[in-house]
Order: sequence, then structure tokens, then C-alpha cells
Amino acid sequence: MREKRSHSRLKAYAALGAAGTLLLSACGARAGDDAENGAAAESCVDTDGDTIKIGFINSLSGTMAISETTVNDVLHLAADQINEDGGVLGYELEIVEEDGQSDPATFSERSDALLNQECVAAVFGGWTSASRQAMLPVFEGNNGLLFYPTQYEGLEASENIFYSGATTNQQIIPALEYLLEEEEIESMYLVGSDYVFPRTANMIIQQWADENDVEILGEDYTPLGSTDFTTIANQVASSDADAVFNTLNGDSNVAFFNQYNDLGLSAEEMPVMSVSIAEEEVDGIGASNLEGQLTSWNYYQTLDNPENEEFVSAFQDAYGDDRVTSDVMQSSYNSLFLWAAMAEEAGSFDVDEIRDVADGTSFDAPEGTVTIDGETQHVTKTPRIGVINSEGLIDAVWEGELTDPDPFLDTYEWADDEEAAEFAEEAEEDADADTEDE
Repeated sequence: MREKRSHSRLKAYAALGAAGTLLLSACGARAGDDAENGAAAESCVDTDGDTIKIGFINSLSGTMAISETTVNDVLHLAADQINEDGGVLGYELEIVEEDGQSDPATFSERSDALLNQECVAAVFGGWTSASRQAMLPVFEGNNGLLFYPTQYEGLEASENIFYSGATTNQQIIPALEYLLEEEEIESMYLVGSDYVFPRTANMIIQQWADENDVEILGEDYTPLGSTDFTTIANQVASSDADAVFNTLNGDSNVAFFNQYNDLGLSAEEMPVMSVSIAEEEVDGIGASNLEGQLTSWNYYQTLDNPENEEFVSAFQDAYGDDRVTSDVMQSSYNSLFLWAAMAEEAGSFDVDEIRDVADGTSFDAPEGTVTIDGETQHVTKTPRIGVINSEGLIDAVWEGELTDPDPFLDTYEWADDEEAAEFAEEAEEDADADTEDE
């Protein structure tokens, strides 16, 4: 029964992908289901010298650069630290870097180049679900390894991806439960960028809301990079919702919060729960525009533990005392150490051998110990709700238990497969209609 539920939901996810971005086949099967896709691919990884190539692929330009440039920085920090400690299996890490340019097709093209021209042993990066979906068939077709660091909408597991960010039950659902229990909301307004993650997240939020008698008063999407929020912000204000659930990505958040504040809305009157705004984005938007607003992540720079203190200190020593750390940065940092640990355990850079030793691999991360679940290739996470302070940092005000990944929401009775599929079809039709209007 579990497998049937997972794949039914996956079809809904695939329909959503077609709605807003480049959708490619093979995405979303559970790890192991599509092993034949990459089994015949022969690796060109060169282990004859003293170095081993790994790839970094991040948007260093375009609308997502506000978020992804800092991820690139922290990946270099992790590689430098690993090299200072002797490398991996005695090999020094050699970095090959690509700019995804905030464009899914570019991510696909450049990831193919990393695997087949540069012959890297593993690739680290991507941010949007659109970029991940575009890269996924490249990695499955070539039996490569992608370490994807961003929190995302779930409903996916691939043999060729390790997901070091949160899945739905480790970020979105805890955020909803916090709003219900602590903010005592009875209604919400949904605002998001028009691509896979926001639409799928809102599909799940709709189901949760029905189960918990929370009314959804509006649901609006805008293209990535959009800066005109006059209409949406006015609709949010007039809705009189108890809270806004925000799945906007990139620099669209700047325009949204500027308009939100211009309308006299506030965190006290109508709080915004954001799942894509972390410390780096706060700096870009402005702390004065965000003070008191809510976020849902697994990591904040302000966490008080030795691993985080060492991490923040090392990052600021490398890039400046004014630089901040954030959740996706930290998940990216973790991913490089997890890969190194698996390669050491396997005694090899071979993808299949690394996969075989993945289950139970742990790292004492700045967020707390994270452990890979070998079935889904996601990691354990601790949900945390934060409040943005006047200094632009985020203080945790609620912390959950260490949570196993459940990307297919198998443990939630309200996650209805047929409703998800129907919602996905409607979302696809709406997106197609919007494209035709343009």
C-alpha cells in the first residue's frame, strides 16, 4: 500500500512540474526504482593522479544569485577544510565550477558537462526544484551523484540524488502546526513563485488546511524574478487573513515585502511565515522590512552549539565578519562532508559503492547531527521556527524533535492521493492558461 500511495502522489508532482518549468521524465521515483536508468553508464572519473574532481553548480547570476552565491562560498569552505585534513581517500579535491544562471535548462546542460566532459566524482548544488528536476535525468542517465541542499516540496526520491535539505514533514508541516497552535490561526493567504516547489507545497498546505479547518482565503503565484506585487499585496491586505504562507523565492521577496509594508501590514497584524527567506535573504531585503516575521528552517546562525560556533567563525574568517550563515548554506556544507564520509567508508568514488554504504552515515553538523536514510537518501532534521530580529539574524522560538524524512508523507492520513492528482491537473491548466495570456 505504501508504494502505491507514493507513486500516485508522484504523478501529481509530475503534473505540477509541467505546469511551471522544464519537466523531464524519470523524476520522483523512490531510490532503487529506476536503477536501470544509470546502471549501464560508465564513469570517466580519473583517479590516476593526486586529485579528484568534484563539481559545484550554483546560480552566480540571475534572480537566484541572491541566495546561491553564498552557497558557492560555503562549498569552497568545506572543500578547503577537507583538503587541509588530507582530502578524501588521500586525494585532494579539485573544484570545477559552473554557473546555472537561474535557468533550469542551463543547469541541465552544465551538469551534463560536469559529468561527461569534466568527469567529476560528484556534483553539489542547485536551489530551485526546477533546477533539480532539470538535472535529475542527467544524473540518472549517467549514474552520477547530485547532492541537493535546499529544502523542497518532497514527493521525490532518486538513487542519484542525496537530499541534504528538509523535505515537507521537516519544514512545511511544522510551520503549519506552529501557526495553528501558537498563532491560533483560522485562515491563511498563500503567496508563491510560479514553479514546482510553491505549487506542490501549496497542494499539501491545502490538504492540511482541510484537515485542520483552516480556511485558505487566497492563492497567488508570480513568475520567478517578478517585482510587481501591487495587486497581490492589495489582495492579501483585503483578505483579512490571520497569516500569510510565503513560498516566494529569490529577489521577488524584496518587492513583496516592500509592498506589504507600504500597505501598513505588520507581523503583529498579519504575520508572514516564509520558507525560503534565511539570513542571507534578510540582508538583501532589509531587516527593517522583516523584523518580527516568521521563518521555518532547521538551522539558524544564532544556534548555540560548538559545531555551529566553529562553522560561523570559519566562514566569517574566510569571507568577512559581516557575512551571515543560513540553512541552505549549512546543508550544502554538510553534504560535502557526508559525501566524503561515504567515500571513505566505501573506499571508493564509485557511485554504486557509495550508495551501498549511505544508510546511517552521520555528520555532526552545525544544526545538530544529521543522518542519511538509505531508503530515500534524505537526512534527519530538527524543525525550528524563527523570528527575524532587528539585526537581521533569526532567533529560534520553537524547536521540534529530530525528525526522520518522510518525503512521500506516508505517515499522514490526510495526504490524499486522488485529491493531490486533481489539484495538480488544475494547477497545470492554470499555468498553461497564464502562459497563453502572456
